[in-house]
Amino acid sequence: MTGDKGTESAVQSQPIEPAAPDEFGLVQVWWGDGKGKTTAALGMAMRAAGHGYRVHVLQLMKGGTGTVEDVRGEYNAMAALPGITYENAGHYGWHGFLDGSADDEHEAKAQGALARATALVDAAAAADLSTPFALDSSADDGVHMLVIDEILYAANRGLVDPDDVVELIESKPDNLELVLAGGHERPAYIDDHADLVTNVRKEVHPIEAGQGARKGTEF
Repeated sequence: MTGDKGTESAVQSQPIEPAAPDEFGLVQVWWGDGKGKTTAALGMAMRAAGHGYRVHVLQLMKGGTGTVEDVRGEYNAMAALPGITYENAGHYGWHGFLDGSADDEHEAKAQGALARATALVDAAAAADLSTPFALDSSADDGVHMLVIDEILYAANRGLVDPDDVVELIESKPDNLELVLAGGHERPAYIDDHADLVTNVRKEVHPIEAGQGARKGTEF
């Protein structure tokens, strides 16, 4: 697909081939009470994968609820896109809600996800991130971008220690792009560790008018 065929600078798509980024290595933080944190993080993941970089998404908290299907649109899209993989480490239900889920199980799942995130960062540190990875390679062999969705929400709720999140950041290799998302409370503990911090602020949200999550926009 191309842009305006009448111009020489028309944007064109290219086949996805394994490649390595030249300028990765920043820590990005996306938080706030507005809709769009996960959407933004996944958009960057898709963009990086489109350039042939190896990307992995680890998602906490969102283990499914009675109002959201267990298989979501983004999972299907990532499964179809070369170079990007995902894991869901959330407990079914939502922490702190009277939905029948056990809060101690939420904490156990979050702690397990933090340990998994640490292992993925360690794997990236042991790999040569200046070289391409096979698009079907394991995330345990290293990735160029690691997205950890809802880890900030888990820290807000005391399911993981904010100090452990800082330690995770400090342990990452210089050229791993690390994207952390989630949470409604400002993660001040990351102030001295993040290169980009974006507050996704709510102004109007359809949930306030009784609109539930919709297939294709929220899941």
